[in-house]
Amino acid sequence: MSNLISYKRLLDLKYFQHLFSPISSFRDYHSKQGVFGFKPKIHSPPSNNAVFDESLTSVSRNQNPNLLRLVEAYRRHGHLKAAIDPLNLHEAQNVPELCPSFYGLPDVDHNLNGILNGWKTNASTSDVVDQLEKLYCSSTGIEFMHIESIEEREWLVNEYEAINSQEVDAVTKKEIAEAMILSQNFDNFVGAKFPTVKRYGGEGAESCIPFYREIFKLAASFDAHHVFMCMAHRGRLNLLTGMLNCPYELMFSKMKGRNELPAGTKGIGDVLSHLTSVTKLNFDGKTVSVTMLPNPSHLEAANPFTAGRVRAEQQKIREGDYGTGNMGDRVVCLQVHGDAAVSGQGVVQETLAFSQVPHFNVGGSLHLIVNNQVGYTTPADRGRSSRYCSDVAKSIGVPVIHVNGGDPEAVVRAARLAWNYRKTFQRDIFVDVLCYRRWGHNEMDEPTFTNPVMYSAIHSRSCSIPEAYCQKLVEEGVMDQEANQNLLTNHSNQMSFAFKEADSYSPSATPTYSQVGEEQSKSLKTATGDVTSWDTGVNLDVLRWVGARSVHIPSNFSLHPTLKRGHVDARLNKLLAGTNLDWSTAESLAIASLLYQGYDCRISGQDVGRGTFSQRHCMLVDQQSNEIYIPMNDLSTDGTQGHLEVANSILSEEAVLAFEYGNSIGRPDALCIWEAQFGDFFNGAQIIIDTFVTSGETKWQLQSGLVMILPHGFDGAGPEHSTCRIERFLQLTDSREDVADCDDINMQVVNPTTPAQMFHLLRRQLIRPYRKPLIVAGPKLLLRFPAAVSSLQDLAPGTSFKSVLDDNLESPANVRRVIFVSGKHYYALNQQRQEKGVKDVAIIRLEELCPFPALEVQKLVTKYSNAKEFIWSQEEPRNGGAWNFVEPRFRNVVGINLRYSGRPVLAAPAVGVSAIHKVEAANLMKDIFSS
Repeated sequence: MSNLISYKRLLDLKYFQHLFSPISSFRDYHSKQGVFGFKPKIHSPPSNNAVFDESLTSVSRNQNPNLLRLVEAYRRHGHLKAAIDPLNLHEAQNVPELCPSFYGLPDVDHNLNGILNGWKTNASTSDVVDQLEKLYCSSTGIEFMHIESIEEREWLVNEYEAINSQEVDAVTKKEIAEAMILSQNFDNFVGAKFPTVKRYGGEGAESCIPFYREIFKLAASFDAHHVFMCMAHRGRLNLLTGMLNCPYELMFSKMKGRNELPAGTKGIGDVLSHLTSVTKLNFDGKTVSVTMLPNPSHLEAANPFTAGRVRAEQQKIREGDYGTGNMGDRVVCLQVHGDAAVSGQGVVQETLAFSQVPHFNVGGSLHLIVNNQVGYTTPADRGRSSRYCSDVAKSIGVPVIHVNGGDPEAVVRAARLAWNYRKTFQRDIFVDVLCYRRWGHNEMDEPTFTNPVMYSAIHSRSCSIPEAYCQKLVEEGVMDQEANQNLLTNHSNQMSFAFKEADSYSPSATPTYSQVGEEQSKSLKTATGDVTSWDTGVNLDVLRWVGARSVHIPSNFSLHPTLKRGHVDARLNKLLAGTNLDWSTAESLAIASLLYQGYDCRISGQDVGRGTFSQRHCMLVDQQSNEIYIPMNDLSTDGTQGHLEVANSILSEEAVLAFEYGNSIGRPDALCIWEAQFGDFFNGAQIIIDTFVTSGETKWQLQSGLVMILPHGFDGAGPEHSTCRIERFLQLTDSREDVADCDDINMQVVNPTTPAQMFHLLRRQLIRPYRKPLIVAGPKLLLRFPAAVSSLQDLAPGTSFKSVLDDNLESPANVRRVIFVSGKHYYALNQQRQEKGVKDVAIIRLEELCPFPALEVQKLVTKYSNAKEFIWSQEEPRNGGAWNFVEPRFRNVVGINLRYSGRPVLAAPAVGVSAIHKVEAANLMKDIFSS
């Protein structure tokens, strides 16, 4: 009885009023009014009170609560009983809650108004159960009752039951069949022509092809501008050739071992299963662009990269948070996962974690899981601890649709529901298509070694999924067997012709197809073999103006008193004096001057608005209202300035860095900065650095101007707060140790020592006509170090970044010892030199390590012609820092031998005992100045 009373209470609409507030109201993030890149109002779910008000207050619900409990049980638990496995390897689960007797329900007629919509108004208990079995326990199961929002749950009930009660029309059925049979035919052809090529075919998962087609068709019909998608290897080639207009000639040429890049293009290319596509599809007179983005073999790493690329496009066309409409209306994010990877790779959770966070939201992503029910060799019960591979989706409270891949029509219905949900609520949704993998992990792998029962079921199938569906349509009279055979014959002839042409095929863009790098190259030049310098200085009046505006506060804004003194007033005084500019001021001047010129800028990372060391404060918070204000977005009122987006991120490195890399690819005309909380923490994103940042241009011809600021420096903070492991980045460059470097290097690695140098570095990223990633060993102690300051004159027109900073000694001829150093260690050496009154030691700073500034160094070696000893001094251990990078270049290119002076080799980056740190620091000075 108590349960019944409690349940009746749930039917009281007033009881639910506190739940009707949209979840996104908690996403205001100090900004009910909004800031650039975040409009709180557009993220509020649409009001649909009329739909569920009527349902919740219906008489039949109040009079027949036990029937409602049965219906709700099917909605909550029906997926446990659903026939979603095409191999039938698992017995259907007995779910007591789905039995009418569990609720004491006799088989009598019921009024269904407000209980089961879109069907009969009256039906018996047994008829209701039959309908519920058909809806929730057939080839589709849905999980949505974990969603907090009652609006979303009621919407899903109505939409799911309506869509799954509809018959798929004959035209669509034929399109489904043709798409699947052509995919199978491609696999058969390639399997015969290239029996030893790892193609990771789509056999067993052909029903995913109609899913893609339906999504692209819906995107076109709703006037979407672009779909960006990522997917791993399984079935990728089928989609590229079957739907995304990748020429068969290119595909077969690649299979024969040839380069997919156009002749004369510098680059190494990538493996077959990483091919890309940019194309435009036409459906019923409406078009949509679809881009298949590149992916590394590190599964799921491409997902946050794709989300970042989508966000960049949304900013470019001024959608949603950046302009009009909703996020995701015109630019759509489609992420395709594998079953083992989606549950095993933590980057998936990280990506979902920021999916609704301001400045990372893309209006919801569509997620498809190609569920082979096995990993490489790992069965599902060894690949995760949860029931479903999709259970990570529940962490953000979004629906999951499980579909039997043997029912292609159910897959299409799931695609429609997924599209409608994302379109309505701008939230992620997962479609988990359970299918199978006809072969092993690749076509040469033997799967029966480890999964004999599964592959016995696969091999014993009488026909494939496409064949079974085509036969069904022939029996229904929808398809003609002869027409089907003609389709296959024509397709095979097309592929046979392309196979012959592949030997002489020359890759190039066509009106219907190009690779991602070819699209980007239209707006960017390629770095040359020269060493260039760029005037990045700015008119001093402009700098004073934008600098003052960077701390201009509205009269009604309640500023923290400490910031008034130490940030606003201090900056204004420095600008007036034109001296003692600190790092925060120089960085702000660089960004503000770019904004003034019309460039957009984005800075992302943990705590970046304030700065890890409370140094930046480009984002201010009103002490009374909690509202955010970004002064640099109010430089002018004429609408010509660019905008600064301050994206304080979740506590993630891998997914957030991948997102920002994607953003930098999509907006080469904007400055994109990712700052680590401490430089040491970048290694949480090592996969992204290795597979995207350092190699994206040479693999895929994608230029990125991403700036990575990694706070670095030994100050006794211990093993995890001392170094950005600059040696790792130097090892990842394609700099040669036997010839001089030029501009055409895969990435730049710098360790600047003055604020002016940082100013010029940031501006150079956009002033140059090409893009290279910039790795900055950023300051910590130097942020407020009195000697590490610059003047406005250092930023004036005609000034630029200096890859090497010479000493300012009066008598170079008296120098007997030259010390080369990089980074803040210079200041410790210089202070010691001054204290000891040493006059015959020159200290030269290498501000840029890669490209290695050989010419500038050679000039200085000539200048100090009487020097007898050349030393490399660093604060990092010998097996860290720049030593192993610079030593062979000094020896082979510059022509001098260096002596090492620094800490000895160490297994950790730094010691954790402050007393030992001080002894090491003292020993460094003794080694240099004691003789």
